[in-house]
Amino acid sequence: MIRNTFLKLILLMAIATLPQLSFAQITISSEQLIGKGNPELFGEGYKLRKEAFTAFKQMQTEALKSNIKIGAVSSYRSFAHQKRIWERKFKSNQAKGLSTTENIKKIIEYSTIPGTSRHHWGTDIDIYQTNVKQPRGLLLEGNFHNNGAFCKLKEWMDKHAKDYGFYLVYTDLPNRKGFKYEPWHYSYKPLSSQYLKDYNQLDIVEILKTDKLLGSQNFSKEFITKYTEENILDINPELL
Repeated sequence: MIRNTFLKLILLMAIATLPQLSFAQITISSEQLIGKGNPELFGEGYKLRKEAFTAFKQMQTEALKSNIKIGAVSSYRSFAHQKRIWERKFKSNQAKGLSTTENIKKIIEYSTIPGTSRHHWGTDIDIYQTNVKQPRGLLLEGNFHNNGAFCKLKEWMDKHAKDYGFYLVYTDLPNRKGFKYEPWHYSYKPLSSQYLKDYNQLDIVEILKTDKLLGSQNFSKEFITKYTEENILDINPELL
């Protein structure tokens, strides 16, 4: 009887140490869900929430055993940061003569509307491999497939990323809508799956009205509903 109790205790302790089964408190404020506030973040050259940071470091260490050094291009982005990206792209497209509707459609092929990015949560990270010859552009689909510079990284992530709680967000499934395929964008599921549920409770239409983003006159309820369904929710089903 004592032996059985002891074995159960050891098992529970082992499970609790797995990064993908973190039992940490995962509720955050509505402000932090839209990239505002001051979340506690960890990392050098990138920023993640503590649980995601710990799991990422463990994954880096394991990948190194296969001579793969995982680096981060982008991780946490505040609302202000995402707004700068949005406005730079909006003004660039505007200068090329795109209408507001065409402009927004072009931007949301890859970039999110400020206040709606998963990068606001401190759970998502864009990765590449640092110990290979670097291509001119890092975050390009071709770099992660066939003979691309980061294809070994992609193969390793396909096999092992989930062991550390990281899942590809924007897959290449043929019927998926919204943002285009991003073989570099991973999310730490133990936190982000709950954050997504919490985010879906927010009134994004009302929130976006207060920030007066370029093109926001086109953010009707109908547009945001469609954007939510296709860009925010049409992701890897394992993250829902």
